[in-house]
Amino acid sequence: MVTPSAEYFDEWYGHMAGRAPRDEFHQRHLGLPLHLLSTSLLTWDGIAEVVDALRLPPAADLLDLACGRGGYGLEIAARTGARLVGVDISAEAIRQATQNAQRAGATARFEVGELAATGLPSQSFAGAVCVDAIQFDPRPETFAELRRVLRPGGRVVLTTWEAWDRADERVVPRLRAVDTEAGLGGAGFVDVEVRERPEWRAAERAMWEEAAALDPGDDPDLRSLHDEGVRVLAQFDGVRRVLAAATAP
Repeated sequence: MVTPSAEYFDEWYGHMAGRAPRDEFHQRHLGLPLHLLSTSLLTWDGIAEVVDALRLPPAADLLDLACGRGGYGLEIAARTGARLVGVDISAEAIRQATQNAQRAGATARFEVGELAATGLPSQSFAGAVCVDAIQFDPRPETFAELRRVLRPGGRVVLTTWEAWDRADERVVPRLRAVDTEAGLGGAGFVDVEVRERPEWRAAERAMWEEAAALDPGDDPDLRSLHDEGVRVLAQFDGVRRVLAAATAP
């Protein structure tokens, strides 16, 4: 399994600078407002579920790991009053996230770092989220890093996809490698809970079916969206959508 490089993600996010055609697809199918720029697939209702699962205390420090353009982390921080730090492997994503925070008048800090090596101090956060990204590096080291940066009693919430059958070769190796329950438990988290979210999956199917059917023309972002839709639909029925949450002891 090969993890995409920082250069790959820099180019990917570079196609989305400003308002990209992909944004309209995401916002319409996921129920997101115009200000929430994302490359992940968490629905508007799903954000509320993540907030509930985090159980953040007042004025908490929150890590958004693999934050991308910052949309979800900024929304969660706005709802909870948390102090947000976002980390992503892509310097271009960090640049856009910083701009988006400034545009929203939000106080947040965004830094370049890796899923398994954030460079942040130990026990510095009351909560951590990783929205639709743990599959890019589902090694034990990534779960251990989440455990390291959380204070005792801190909560982690992950949204991702897992294969129904890890031997199903229709599913890309990256998703077959994801096991949030085992990863969180192996890192020492307690109160581990993994819940399937079929309603999120239904919204995704509608989006990918439209993306796969469109004519992207010469637009690189639409071409990327179309090609991704074709790939995702080929393995769609072999994958389940999950929300995983756990507590640092």
